[in-house]
Amino acid sequence: MARDLLESLYSLNQENSPEVGFIPSIELFSKLFQTSSLNLLIKYKNKIAGFIICFRENSEYESLNYKYFNQNKEKFLYIDRVVIKSHYRRMGLGTTVYKYIDEEAAKESLPICCEVNSIPLNQISLNFHAKNGFIKVGERDFKDHSVTYLQK
Repeated sequence: MARDLLESLYSLNQENSPEVGFIPSIELFSKLFQTSSLNLLIKYKNKIAGFIICFRENSEYESLNYKYFNQNKEKFLYIDRVVIKSHYRRMGLGTTVYKYIDEEAAKESLPICCEVNSIPLNQISLNFHAKNGFIKVGERDFKDHSVTYLQK
């Protein structure tokens, strides 16, 4: 990935914390893309609107949320982060990307897994996932936040 694109996506990620996790360095962010199983650049009229990063089971990924699914599922597709720039939201881009993810996961009959912050509450994301067929399969409290684990 070109350095200027990586820097742009890293800035976008950091601007959207805590909804998506803060990443301490651009090098760690780059490693997410390198080790991911599926990542997509989301564009609207040839402008970057966002991105998505997904992992399969048994990936070399240290996220405790990912590990929850890796310990409880034999195979799955884990949506690690979805970021869409604020002025591109509510335009159907997330729904379009999730339809693509559904199609990819269906090729191998994979459940799709993710987590959403419950503290601080990310109600918009919880509503979006419910609308797209995700159900709650667990939850976890951390020192500074809590999450709800979802699966489709």
